[in-house]
Amino acid sequence: MSTITAPELSVRAFGSSTTRFERALLRAASALDAYVLTRLERRDAAARRDALAAEAAATGARRAAEALASVGMLPR
Repeated sequence: MSTITAPELSVRAFGSSTTRFERALLRAASALDAYVLTRLERRDAAARRDALAAEAAATGARRAAEALASVGMLPR
């Protein structure tokens, strides 16, 4: 998301090398980004499942109403 990796620093031609502490910070930031991304994906998946379940329920109710209407009964 917002982190820069140590190899990316060398590609961008930064003159100074990174210290152990800076590399540790980069690794921690990368791990935190991965954790947040996993949580967001999991939350999105749950919302999508709920939306699909609601859509299926609405479709079932509509089909039942159409079946009743086809024989001349009005749904209550």
